[in-house]
Amino acid sequence: MNLSREKQTELNRKTVLYNTAMLFLEKGYSSTTIKEIAAISGLSVGSLTNLYGCKENIMSVLVKYVLEAQFEKTEDLLRDIPHDKIQMYAAETTLQLHLAESSEHIRELYSVAYSLPHTTEIIQETITKKLEDIFKEHLPNLETKDFYMLEIASGGIMRGFMTIPCNMWFTMDEKIKSFLTTTLRVYELPGEKIEDAIKFVSQFDFKKIAKDTIDNLLEEIKSKV
Repeated sequence: MNLSREKQTELNRKTVLYNTAMLFLEKGYSSTTIKEIAAISGLSVGSLTNLYGCKENIMSVLVKYVLEAQFEKTEDLLRDIPHDKIQMYAAETTLQLHLAESSEHIRELYSVAYSLPHTTEIIQETITKKLEDIFKEHLPNLETKDFYMLEIASGGIMRGFMTIPCNMWFTMDEKIKSFLTTTLRVYELPGEKIEDAIKFVSQFDFKKIAKDTIDNLLEEIKSKV
């Protein structure tokens, strides 16, 4: 059956997105070329460029998928568990740290996402809205622009913690505890709230949850092809 031009274009975009995600996971962002993405997708480099423009633009679309997957997975995880917004934030960021720790290629993808201009903008705009919803109760005098500034600060902290691998002196538990302590202080939370958040996330197997998140994300993208 022949597809209309519009439907074929949309199918090509989704095929490229899935194949790019697979290549990024297999080889990393820096080692994946537009030529490779085009070849595995059955397209010419010119056709791929017409669809997305450049590798960073494909990355931008994937960043949106990953952010949505993180939020959805955390919401599903806590759906039947009593929690507050701070605990939700702690769970979502703990999941992100585990995702980055799950492979060096994923670590690189997060590092790139927090570095490239367009992807950084997507992250900042998305997370600023979340932060205002979460912390407005504790910082009632702040406006959206203030939470944007705080996102720049906490985003920098997140990038720093993601890019340094765990080792025998810096375990995952220590990374999570240190990240949450440092970040939640930025939002002027009292010590007991910070300790409560750290204790809350310790009850979950985030290593497995991270793997499930990646598998589910790939399945979702693949289902659209």
